[in-house]
Amino acid sequence: MLSQPRSGLLAAWGNALLAGFVSPDDAVIAIVGDDAVHRVEGLPGEAGPVGLTLALGRLRTLGVTGYRIALPAPGHPLGLSGPPEFNARALEAEEAVVAAGAPYGLVPEVSEVGPDGDLHVEVVWHCLPVREAPPADVPSLGEAERELAEALRDATEVLSRLDVAGSGPVAAAALDAYRARSERGREVLAPGYPPRAVRVLELAQRVGLLISLAYEHGHGGAVSASEMAARGEALRPVERVARRAQVASYNAYVEERERGLR
Repeated sequence: MLSQPRSGLLAAWGNALLAGFVSPDDAVIAIVGDDAVHRVEGLPGEAGPVGLTLALGRLRTLGVTGYRIALPAPGHPLGLSGPPEFNARALEAEEAVVAAGAPYGLVPEVSEVGPDGDLHVEVVWHCLPVREAPPADVPSLGEAERELAEALRDATEVLSRLDVAGSGPVAAAALDAYRARSERGREVLAPGYPPRAVRVLELAQRVGLLISLAYEHGHGGAVSASEMAARGEALRPVERVARRAQVASYNAYVEERERGLR
């Protein structure tokens, strides 16, 4: 979870652009990152895909005042508000951006193109109608921070009890690398976000890292099927908390604006 979801980057830097903290070029560079190109398809008034700079400007003229994200999973429509067609596309992609101020949403379609040895990533954002309603199951930053503190403790305890590799030296080394990366000034969110949102997102990423290590670095002492099932059962709610906190962090700018705090 150290890498940010593409929907998070678009929402964060799209909000910074709307607020005048960054230029269109800087916003697009940050959103595209290491990808080759991003395009937006289905914008009202456009017959085909357009570049991200034009798309962000067009969405602004259509009335968009901010961006939220959704990180849905099966049985958990986190951040979504409908309609079913949009929810289904977002669930397939496992992420989406939902505009505030106008009934539009963006779902990324990611593909690798090019010959072997020279592959690059292209992203097409599909602009679709959304229902203007409160997003599902998104906590406040305060709630997310409290949940994460408990989740980090619970995850560490569970992994230690099951003797999973994610609780040992591999996890310690990965967390040390995470801290070093953070101390080098890694920009977690775009300009204009409250410090608490940055803090919550960093903690959510740390919890997500522990979960990833638990799933990716062997079974440790959890060699029986029942022990492996117990590990998954214990980690699923922790993973859910981390996703909820991510959404709360990226959505914090819009939430503060709607409460009249900016």
